[in-house]
Amino acid sequence: MTDLLSSFNRSSLYITGLLLFVMYGHVLSVEPLHNVENWNVLQDKKIWIGWAEEGDIPWCKAQTTFPFIMDKIAEILENKTNYPNVFKRIEATTILEPEIVHIMLDMPFPITSRDYIVKYTTHLTGNDLLYQFRAVNHEKASPTKSYIRLVNAAGEWRLSPVNNNETKVTYTWNGELLGDFPDWALPRAWKTQGNEVLNWLLEATDKAINN
Repeated sequence: MTDLLSSFNRSSLYITGLLLFVMYGHVLSVEPLHNVENWNVLQDKKIWIGWAEEGDIPWCKAQTTFPFIMDKIAEILENKTNYPNVFKRIEATTILEPEIVHIMLDMPFPITSRDYIVKYTTHLTGNDLLYQFRAVNHEKASPTKSYIRLVNAAGEWRLSPVNNNETKVTYTWNGELLGDFPDWALPRAWKTQGNEVLNWLLEATDKAINN
C-alpha cells in the first residue's frame, strides 16, 4: 500500500510538471544566478534566511515550506500586475513588454524609494519551477529623481514540490540597495525582506485557496 501511494505521489508531481510546462513554458538552459554554497545564516526558524557575497554582489536567500500545491503559488507569481496587492512594499508594477516589468518600491522613511526593471524567464528543471529575473534597460521607464534605480537587480523564485500538499518556496535576490542605505543596516534589511516577502506570498496563497 505504501509503495502504491508513493507511486501515486510521483505520478501526480509529474502531471503537475507537465501542466506547468503547458501553462507557462520553459527555457531549456538555466543560467545560475550565483555559485554560492556556504551561506551566512541570518535566521534559522520556520523561515530560513541567509546571505553570502560573491564578487561584489551580496546574494540573499529565504526559504520555507508552504502547505499548498505548487500550481496555486505559481498562479500568484505569474500575475505580476497584481503584485502591489500581494507584496506590500511594491507601489506599482508596469508591464513594459511581455515578461519585462517596471517595479516601484516604497521604502520605510527616511529611506529613498527604489525601482527596477527586470526581465522574467520561466524554467522547469526536474520537478522545480523557477522564475528568474534580471535587470534590463527600457526606453519606457527612464530613471527619475524620486527613485534610486537598482541597476543590478536580479533574483529567482524556486518552487519545489515536497508532496501533493506542500511546496518548498525559495526566494533568492541581489541584496544591494545602493544610494544612501548604510552598509551596517543591510543584514537587518535582508532579514526583514525575506520574512515579509514569504509571509505576504503565504497570505495571498491562503486567501486565493480558502476564500
